[in-house]
Amino acid sequence: MSKVKVYNLEGEVIKEEELDPKIFNIEAKPKVIQLVVEALMANQRKLLAHTKGRSEVKGGGRKPWRQKGTGRARHGSIRSPLWKGGGITFGPTKERNFYKSINKKVRNKALKMVLSDKVNHQHLILVEDITLKEPKTKKLAELLKKLPLKERSTLIVLDKKDKNLLRASHNLPKIATEPVESLNVIDLLKFEYLLTTLKAIKKISKFYTLKTKV
Repeated sequence: MSKVKVYNLEGEVIKEEELDPKIFNIEAKPKVIQLVVEALMANQRKLLAHTKGRSEVKGGGRKPWRQKGTGRARHGSIRSPLWKGGGITFGPTKERNFYKSINKKVRNKALKMVLSDKVNHQHLILVEDITLKEPKTKKLAELLKKLPLKERSTLIVLDKKDKNLLRASHNLPKIATEPVESLNVIDLLKFEYLLTTLKAIKKISKFYTLKTKV
């Protein structure tokens, strides 16, 4: 089983913790991780660009001029794509669908691969507990400097919501917090280090083992 050091809030090693090999000792397969990342990003994509077709453009309720006898080309409506201000023929619309389905077992497998990679590269920092008496950014920054995070981007994963920690991390650009249930591959890859507690690491093992069985 994989073992990681457990730190106190002073940055001192107090013991070692054995991790569940079913979660934290999985061989990473880049292709699987890539498929999951592409699917998650596609499903998070917001459709903002939208052009109006000829049926959506205002005006053009009648022919701009009679069919014959004017010497000009015939036209049925000023909403035609041929006219300035008319509808767009093949423009982007909000009806586009970028959704990609991904098997739940594959998604959970990719998550475990990324977690295992954090352990292998010593980018999983485990602490006994993380608590702040008040939501002060300065206090959190001082706490993080004592840990072997090398002032790199860090995702703090908690076993339960902590309002003080959440508010304190808002003003730190390289720090983010989220609960165990919200863990995903994209966030784990976005942040170089994963900082979590003993309670949270046990909850991760239990939660994602159960999800695999479902």
